[in-house]
Amino acid sequence: MMIKELASKDRPREKLIATGAANLSDAELLAIFLRTGIAGTDVMTLALQMINQFGSIKGILDASLADFKQVKGLGMAKYAQLQAAGELVKRAINEQWHESHSFTDPAHVNDYLLNNFEACEHERFACLLLNSKHRLLRFDYLFNGGINSAQVYPRVVAQHCLKYNAAAIIFAHNHPSGDVQPSQADRDLTVRLVKTLQLIDVKVLDHFIIGRQQTFSMASHQMI
Repeated sequence: MMIKELASKDRPREKLIATGAANLSDAELLAIFLRTGIAGTDVMTLALQMINQFGSIKGILDASLADFKQVKGLGMAKYAQLQAAGELVKRAINEQWHESHSFTDPAHVNDYLLNNFEACEHERFACLLLNSKHRLLRFDYLFNGGINSAQVYPRVVAQHCLKYNAAAIIFAHNHPSGDVQPSQADRDLTVRLVKTLQLIDVKVLDHFIIGRQQTFSMASHQMI
């Protein structure tokens, strides 16, 4: 069943125009993107099934194409459409961060990382390069590792800072296990990075560990 075939009071598009997008449920917003249901399942029911299957809107956007296609009636076209919508939202949020936020507040960095750090099953090491006013220059993944570790080379990090004329830096890496407590290896690496970057006058502001929808700020715990 398509949206236009729903009763007028149940049509999410008409509700959005009449009352505003903020007044729609997650399922109603999702139904607008899906546009059509499948045989025997109307579009609103399909939207609710997807949310139940993946746990949340974020879970849907984070799903791989293979997982997405396991839901009856979903394929590459709907996957691409939702991925594009998610990326547009991410870019709009990032524009606001670049224009107005100083990355000195751990709460702000937490929100940025949860919005931008891509979910994966292995460790990834990223850096946020900042200018002298601690505004974001760029966010880059520098190293990829196995399930337990990533090989991080301070020399490469220093070269990256010099290339983009960074005045300060924030590190971030994920723990696929979901445990955000820093290991001794994480602490030792941070010390090495701080010492290396001191030689080129780049200040290390923080090192974040990222788990499942939560982070750990080493600076907030007096570890830097």
